[in-house]
Amino acid sequence: MAGTVMDFGTTRDGRRVQAVDLRGSALRARILTYGATLQDLRLAGTPWPLTLGSDRLAAYEGPLRFAGAVVGPVANRIAGGAAIVGGQTCTFDRNEPQATLHGGSTGTSAQIWQIEEASDSAVTLALDLPDGLGGFPGNRRLSTTYRLDGDALELTLGATSDAPTLFNLAHHSYWALDGRATTEGQILTVAADRYLPVDTDKLPTGSVAGVAGTVFDLRQGTRLGQTPQFDINLCPADAPGPLRKVATLRGATGVTMTLETTAPGLQVYDGAGLDGGHFPGLTGQPIGPFAGIALEPQLWPDACHHPGFPSHLFENGETFRQVTRYRFTRTPI
Repeated sequence: MAGTVMDFGTTRDGRRVQAVDLRGSALRARILTYGATLQDLRLAGTPWPLTLGSDRLAAYEGPLRFAGAVVGPVANRIAGGAAIVGGQTCTFDRNEPQATLHGGSTGTSAQIWQIEEASDSAVTLALDLPDGLGGFPGNRRLSTTYRLDGDALELTLGATSDAPTLFNLAHHSYWALDGRATTEGQILTVAADRYLPVDTDKLPTGSVAGVAGTVFDLRQGTRLGQTPQFDINLCPADAPGPLRKVATLRGATGVTMTLETTAPGLQVYDGAGLDGGHFPGLTGQPIGPFAGIALEPQLWPDACHHPGFPSHLFENGETFRQVTRYRFTRTPI
């Protein structure tokens, strides 16, 4: 049902989660208040979901903790779980041995967002994060708007703070365009001629390298399943800018997703570590390695330790804003 708000369940600690169903002329979507999560997305005439998800809330509290969510307040990794913000050293919740990933255990993907406004084709969710939560300074106000427009899903992320703080919100859906067990055979193209080399902890080294002659050169398209494992930030631009086409994912069944974004970075993670445990996916089948691919528009990761990267620092009153459009079509095979 279009524009419908319903109960989706209760978290382990007793918080109520709602779901909002949206309908456009070509797409249907379900959004959860838990993590501002895109739980399901359907294209007219295509009898399978285009993104990984589950009908079980417990799955999102467990193995699918980032699937479809808005991750932050700082997406990706912060080296050492600490940074200098406003002249003060801040220590963050470190949920990896050498880093804070996606805001730590109290990140936005684990929070209950509030429905601010909802219509048949759009919903805006808001989240207030208090000063010091997870170690991040400032009382912060975040917003996420999902809007269906014809064959496109548009996502707008925003954030402000009453003190200097770090922001790098990102959307973390795992795309699976063919309704099959893995993404093997899908073709990914990314308009980026540079990438960020990383160390063994997947942290940027600080250098920016050209993709030419490497496995990260996706400019002409790469068939998934025939490449080494990917968990890397590609660099389509040096700074946020106007909405522009960055990536295309083409399924073997004729479904194609075109990604446009204002963000200067795109994290590509091939889902090699996916494991849905005993929770079935939306198709009723288990979720395993390579079941979906994450394409995460964002600022370049760990910028707080690399002055040459697009900055994550936002002063009091400054606004973080990112817009991404996902356009879906299907042609007969």
